Amino acid sequence: MINSYAGSDDAEVAIAGARAGAHVVRTMYGQQLNRIDKGAGDFATAADVEAEKAILGIIRAARPDDAVLGEEGGQQGATGAVRQWLVDPLCGTLNYAVGNMLVAVNVALRDGAAAVADPFSGEVFFTDGESAWVRQDGAHDALLAPSSGTRLVDANLDPPFPNAPGFRAADLLAQPEFVERFRPRVVSTTLALAWVAAGKRAAYVTDGGDLSRSVHFAAGIAVCRAAGCVVTGIDGDPIGESGRGLVVAADNDTHRLLMSMMRSRR
Repeated sequence: MINSYAGSDDAEVAIAGARAGAHVVRTMYGQQLNRIDKGAGDFATAADVEAEKAILGIIRAARPDDAVLGEEGGQQGATGAVRQWLVDPLCGTLNYAVGNMLVAVNVALRDGAAAVADPFSGEVFFTDGESAWVRQDGAHDALLAPSSGTRLVDANLDPPFPNAPGFRAADLLAQPEFVERFRPRVVSTTLALAWVAAGKRAAYVTDGGDLSRSVHFAAGIAVCRAAGCVVTGIDGDPIGESGRGLVVAADNDTHRLLMSMMRSRR
């Protein structure tokens, strides 16, 4: 089955990898899994490790000359490789470990195709680098259509907070202007990024450094950009330039409102 992807385009490789990882995550769900301590309160489980192995099996068979940066395995492949895949096999490990199904599997070719799989809904949100779709077994691929209609804004409240006290996502959610226009949600996984692209969220906000090459965020960012979302740092600058967190909004008006609220707190 793996070798059948050798002639596929990059989007299909990303989808296949994400689905392979999602299958492992779904199969191992509910098991008693030992925690692998990574320091600073972070950890992985056997599901993270096994899902990454499954994803790497797809990529190595289809693109043997490409390098891979994995959340669990680190840098693999030729150091000077032109192409690099960014893999987060289980985003939302803490959710998963306590029996919460809000998790994602992220596979992205740097500056190219990407896929975000929801292991439990069966949805795969993906892009070829130009357009973005959602795929589900038994249904035709559907173009993603961002919308602010839900008024739901997902915020990542997990540490670290490198831009505090100047910026705190929790402060944004408490502002009267925010409460008047939006409703907060905390999914605690980058699945929420794909949901912005799909119209299930109006926006997503997180603190952080330069997230443009992060294994956690690369796939979601790629899908959102291809879907037509507004993607910037918390300064409003293009990510990769400001190096400060991430704001993804369904449209310009939503982005403008959020940025005005965030700037008013500084």
